[in-house]
Amino acid sequence: METVKIGADVFFVLMGAIMVLAMHAGFAFLEVGTVRRKNQVNALVKIIVDFAVSTVAYFFVGYMVAYGVSFLAPASVISGATGDLFAKSGFDLVKFFFLLTFAAAIPAIISGGIAERAKFFPQLMATAILTGLVYPFFEGIVWNGNFGLQGWIENSFGAAFHDFAGSIVVHAVGGWIALGAVVMLGARMGRYKKDGSVIGIPPSNIPFLALGSWILCVGWFGFNVMSAQSLDGVTGLVAVNSLMAMIGGILTALIVGRNDPGFIHNGALAGLVAVCAGSDVMHPVGALATGGIAGALFVWGFEQCQNKWKIDDVLGVWPLHGMCGLMGGIACGIFGLEALGGMGGVTFMAQLVGSLIGVAFAAIAGFVVYGVLAKTVGIRLEQEEEFRGADLSIHQIGAYPEEDLTQSGR
Repeated sequence: METVKIGADVFFVLMGAIMVLAMHAGFAFLEVGTVRRKNQVNALVKIIVDFAVSTVAYFFVGYMVAYGVSFLAPASVISGATGDLFAKSGFDLVKFFFLLTFAAAIPAIISGGIAERAKFFPQLMATAILTGLVYPFFEGIVWNGNFGLQGWIENSFGAAFHDFAGSIVVHAVGGWIALGAVVMLGARMGRYKKDGSVIGIPPSNIPFLALGSWILCVGWFGFNVMSAQSLDGVTGLVAVNSLMAMIGGILTALIVGRNDPGFIHNGALAGLVAVCAGSDVMHPVGALATGGIAGALFVWGFEQCQNKWKIDDVLGVWPLHGMCGLMGGIACGIFGLEALGGMGGVTFMAQLVGSLIGVAFAAIAGFVVYGVLAKTVGIRLEQEEEFRGADLSIHQIGAYPEEDLTQSGR
């Protein structure tokens, strides 16, 4: 029976890894549908190559930084926190695969914010640094207890910082790193007039944008539910809370966003981002409220960024992942309380302090990494390249090459 249980756990985590891997297609099509046609190929290539670079960086460096496990020793002596990595049907190996898909979400998140004007290879350098060093450093602090920060929070505020599926560790960290990247890059050419007024750039393809959102929504149930990492820990509460938060985000984005399809499809994602932290401790009504707040917050944050603060975050990844992730980390300390129908085991102050530490770390890291790259190798396309579009400038082919040939008269 023990062998059967181990095999079942391996299969469970593997299915989670595959579902989160599929979410990267969602990231890709969400970006493809939002950017202009001249940048669609670049969006697709960035996401898949970023995943490849993330895999190498996390395999050789990042996983060791987070969990102290190295894959560089001979197979016969490789060992992890629970013993031989090749024992237990390779459970520790498939756990690496699962956690890799989380790490690779960091550059996938950033990609949407820096779209249409970022250089290709400097971004791959940033991806290697972020998934090899920056993200695993904070991941290990929260999910592996590194450096004693969790112990300090627990002793000071009555509970450890709780982030079941990564509202802070993944989404807020990715979103606040993206803020640094977007600010260092500057706005797209022609986005703002000299008087500061906004020039509208509508999404290029609403069906692709919607497809990306749907893929992410479906994959998110692997992201959240399979974060239990074993059949013993799985609970339907996480699934239902994820569902309710998604619905809450859709409905408030529908109302606050005035029936805008981009806001509606991103509202679903905002709710899912926010519920990650407390999906295992909230009451479903609390999850619905969390998602609803997140949907409205995303719409407000996106409009503030574009219209008031002049932060040209193309997909709104800072409002979506950064702001809603921060809100979700804090909301876990509210709706997770027994007094509000939650499972308990959390405190408001622990969630507030842990969440603020996470976003401060990520914001500093984003400005440092992209600031250094900007000063050394440069991170922005030349004006002529940006005008032509990243597809032709970087990849020498557009998303619709036959149409391009017809329009050029060839």
